[in-house]
Amino acid sequence: MWNNYYILWNYASVSIADIRYMELSPCEELTYKFPASTFVFTIQGKAYVTINDQKHEVSRFYILHGGKGSVLHIEAGQSGLNLFYLMYKSSLPSGGRTDLANMMDHMNPFQLTYGFAPESPVVLYEQVKQIHALWNQKNPIDHFQAKSLFYPFVEQVSAQIPHAATRYSITDQVSKVIEIVESSYAEPLTLHVLAEKVGSSPRSLSRKFKQATGYSPIDYLIQFRLFKAKEMLLHTDATLDEIAAGIGYPDGYYLGRMFKKHTGVSPLQFKEKTSVPLKWPDLTSTLARNDISSGRAGRYVYNDDDNHYQYKYGGSLYMNRQTRTGMLLSILLSLTLLLSACSPGATSNSGGETSGSKGTSSATSTVTANSQSNNSEPRIISTVKGDITVPAEPKRIVVDLYLGSLIALGIKPVGTPEMNLKNPYFIKSLEGVENIGEYETISLEKVLELQPDLIVTGDPDLFDSFSKIAPTLVVPYGELKNTHEEIAYFGKALNKEKEAEAWLANYDSRIADAKKQVNAAIDLDAEVSVMQFYDKGPLAFGDNFGRGGQAVYSALGLNPPADKKELLMKDQLVEVSSEAIPEFAGDYIILTADNLTVDELKTKPVWSSLEAVKNDRVFIWSPGRSWYFDPIATLDQTEELAAWFTKISGKK
Repeated sequence: MWNNYYILWNYASVSIADIRYMELSPCEELTYKFPASTFVFTIQGKAYVTINDQKHEVSRFYILHGGKGSVLHIEAGQSGLNLFYLMYKSSLPSGGRTDLANMMDHMNPFQLTYGFAPESPVVLYEQVKQIHALWNQKNPIDHFQAKSLFYPFVEQVSAQIPHAATRYSITDQVSKVIEIVESSYAEPLTLHVLAEKVGSSPRSLSRKFKQATGYSPIDYLIQFRLFKAKEMLLHTDATLDEIAAGIGYPDGYYLGRMFKKHTGVSPLQFKEKTSVPLKWPDLTSTLARNDISSGRAGRYVYNDDDNHYQYKYGGSLYMNRQTRTGMLLSILLSLTLLLSACSPGATSNSGGETSGSKGTSSATSTVTANSQSNNSEPRIISTVKGDITVPAEPKRIVVDLYLGSLIALGIKPVGTPEMNLKNPYFIKSLEGVENIGEYETISLEKVLELQPDLIVTGDPDLFDSFSKIAPTLVVPYGELKNTHEEIAYFGKALNKEKEAEAWLANYDSRIADAKKQVNAAIDLDAEVSVMQFYDKGPLAFGDNFGRGGQAVYSALGLNPPADKKELLMKDQLVEVSSEAIPEFAGDYIILTADNLTVDELKTKPVWSSLEAVKNDRVFIWSPGRSWYFDPIATLDQTEELAAWFTKISGKK
């Protein structure tokens, strides 16, 4: 096949039609129909790109190709996208070469649609930049030289196509994982193994797979293994140890635990009571019918850093998440009915649903006490999902985003995501609290197992699933603007008004002391940057996305770089190119980094030229301390930073 590819390129008459450079603004969309065969070479930024029916997550350097008439659609990320178009026309010699015509029938290289991240992007960049410069000269000799350089560019790209062909588009990646799971479920498969097999990162694959199917890859593997276990229980006399060995589990005891956890009955009970035929849903056919991007609301923003602690709703950072479907939802509904029959917990009312946009923030922050109730009775609370009834004194709360506020009010939940359990600011308060999974892959089965009487979440997309388990209080992230609003809201919602008042009084006093220290240590006009270090280019943060932003800008009231303030406070997270680092660097830098010292930072290009770095005005902390921005973390971070500003005040 690839021999024919080169033969056809060798015999074809090729002419350059046009070469263009384009810069797309943040979140800009572009749809373009190729007037000729076209290479697209992206060099900076990130985007979601569709060319014909192929979907690609584009980051920095990426090669795309389509034939004449191909339709390209680009949704640029929040940093925009810079790219080159290289359009060309090709034709084969007429007459006498039927073999070439036959090759073209089987594979026309000039109409192929593909895309991949090149392994030698800098070489390609230098080639394209030179071709573009010559083409813009408009002289015949310059155009001739541009054409002569076009062939080495094609050769560099073509050499990588067979290798890139082993990678998969988004839809193909999901389908391939399904195929691997269903054919190799007895093997020791992990998320990293699956991601490696389809040429993706674990986090990216997990997000794409769940967006397409409603499952995480590991949830899908577990459910398929248990389906095979059910088949063997019903149709054979295999022992649990034999079944476990056949589906990839270490022993029958482990299988029994997993079976009971995910189905609610033991293997023996299942075998005794089940008589209906088993059927596994064919998700590959679903993928063939559905467009993965059809569920997106708003623009796509590709983000490959570690911002999995929270989601931002109604703003520029938003990833629509589909609720679980198929067999998992059926299991959940069945168990919910069983739970509701055995438990007298309060019910929720999902009627009166309203929009979840920030324009309706009053609906999400209103707590209305029942006019016929007192503080010891259930409360009616208005949310973006309608009014819900909250128990007067909930005892078993599951919470995701707002754990810090609950801890501040003296409430210990029964379950929370794994990331919260690692929060160093109140980890001692979480002894015995159960892990319900990662933020992106919360286990509904685990939540159900905990039998909560209230669920508190910042994710409206989880309401439909959560509300089948317990009354669910939804407060989309960003609706509560600061620590005072958040603590006061949950104080009223959870019948902890006095605790909220006392905690906020202590908070205000400590914040005032910290501000006094800082004001005495640094100039009031000093600019302070909040950033995260990456070799490829750092991130800069506003006042509501962690990394110390809440402490620096909201609590201490310090100033971001003046000419970047509007951008930072609007976008909250900004990708910074290496060349632009000085524009985002203030007099002081609060920097999140793994295993990095100020002395090492002084050896880095660009960073070493910054005054803040030269004068040791850089505070470096680990992601494990800077990621969190709940009220407790914000308070501790504020005092930690105040002590640092005071310590270095003599180095101004």
